[in-house]
Amino acid sequence: MALSARNQFPGTVRSVRHGAVMAEVVIDIGGGIEIVSLISVSSAKRLRLKKGAKAVAVIKATEVIVSTGDDSRD
Repeated sequence: MALSARNQFPGTVRSVRHGAVMAEVVIDIGGGIEIVSLISVSSAKRLRLKKGAKAVAVIKATEVIVSTGDDSRD
């Protein structure tokens, strides 16, 4: 499937945790990096996501918020 999003990270599903409405999907993209996504349970089932499956994390965002965790306002 061709997509306009350039930030595509192929990897392996590390875990899928189903909640009542949302599912948490963790994708290992290598180098010790994991991407965590929350998607609907129905989408997770439709995609047949399970541990060990190949998947691609596609990120299309207009902004990224960065924090150091420091509460000081210096």
